[in-house]
Amino acid sequence: MSKKSLKVLDKKLQWLSEHADFHVNINSVVGGGVSKPQDALTIGKRAIELGFSSTIGIIHDGSGQLQPLGDEERRIYHEMKSLEKQSFTRINAFQDNIAKGLANDWRCRAGARYLYICEDGLVHYCSQQRGYPAVPLATYTRDDIRREYLSEKSCAPHCTVSCVHQVSIFDAWRAPQHPTPAMAPAPEDLVQIRSS
Repeated sequence: MSKKSLKVLDKKLQWLSEHADFHVNINSVVGGGVSKPQDALTIGKRAIELGFSSTIGIIHDGSGQLQPLGDEERRIYHEMKSLEKQSFTRINAFQDNIAKGLANDWRCRAGARYLYICEDGLVHYCSQQRGYPAVPLATYTRDDIRREYLSEKSCAPHCTVSCVHQVSIFDAWRAPQHPTPAMAPAPEDLVQIRSS
């Protein structure tokens, strides 16, 4: 990000701090080919100065794959984590493994607790796993939610999508998943919807 871009962003952050009547969290990212990881720290510190909370995320590379962080990216990641305040967005211990390029053992509930809706109105697991189930939202049923709740996702061990990790934490201890789609009682509540 250029100094000019940072200056424009800073004006928007100032405006938001003066007018927002709601909690604001600024999430910066490192990894995946981000050319200036230092910008995440600059933005994070500025966000805290303005009274916002600030978190750090790790993104995948251009092909949607996990890449371990380099030394400078890891330093920035840990410094940013030390700045984070208490909030739901701090439920991110899974990122420590991602920073090292290690797999996570978890139950991804994409397609059930979390829906990603693309510009064509189709439901996908997430922005990185477009193409499945690729069902129109208008026809996505409770049976689809039940199936995906229990479906083990092959992409889960190296997933970097924080939103999916966080919303799936609610069910980390229940309903084992299966490699093939299966039917079971639907989760009672909390479906997070993300649209592009």
